[in-house]
Amino acid sequence: MSIVNSKDGITIRIMSAEDYKDVKSFMTDHFFTGEPLGASSGENVQNQNEKENDEFHLSMIHQGTCLLAIDEIQNGRIVGLVLAGAEYPSDLEKHRQEAEEMEQHCFGRICRMSSKLEMEANIFEKYQIFKVLYSYITNVDSSMRGKGLGSRLAAALMDVGRSKGFPMMAAICTSFYSARQKEALGMKCIHSLAYADYKDDQGQVIFQPPAPHTHARFMVIKL
Repeated sequence: MSIVNSKDGITIRIMSAEDYKDVKSFMTDHFFTGEPLGASSGENVQNQNEKENDEFHLSMIHQGTCLLAIDEIQNGRIVGLVLAGAEYPSDLEKHRQEAEEMEQHCFGRICRMSSKLEMEANIFEKYQIFKVLYSYITNVDSSMRGKGLGSRLAAALMDVGRSKGFPMMAAICTSFYSARQKEALGMKCIHSLAYADYKDDQGQVIFQPPAPHTHARFMVIKL
């Protein structure tokens, strides 16, 4: 077990493949009910592209770049997690093609928007780097929110990134709160997209999450 840090009974450690069953269960209870685009869609987003998502998540876990927050006082239950992995210049076009081929369900729509943000931000060219640590999902137990655990997880991920030689960390924040939290840690928004301006071919707004979630933001920090 590779512990990153421990404080106030909460231990943050590197996630293993053996954790994934519990990770999926945790995300069912806390991520898919809280991420504003999926939660406001009325769709069962977790079941969309499930097999492909499982494979992708496990590929990141095998890189040693995913984190679990464990409550040692409550029998080691999961109270937070980060799914993150390496991204390279060739992944931009790969993600664009994969997103284009996805169904017209909520997850497919989120992936197409994320790919658009990624392509437009184009951090590899902007910062002349060849790899980035990409934080895909940060999720905290609803009972633990507002206690700084999300910030601890993001800061721990930065430490992991530095130890593995990543020059930068990046994340797309669909939530106002996750963007504010990452900004407080020194991450900078280099590109954003207003949901009100993101429309389909018929001119209909694609995502209408509740306030204060008005923009998707592409955030970066030099490590």
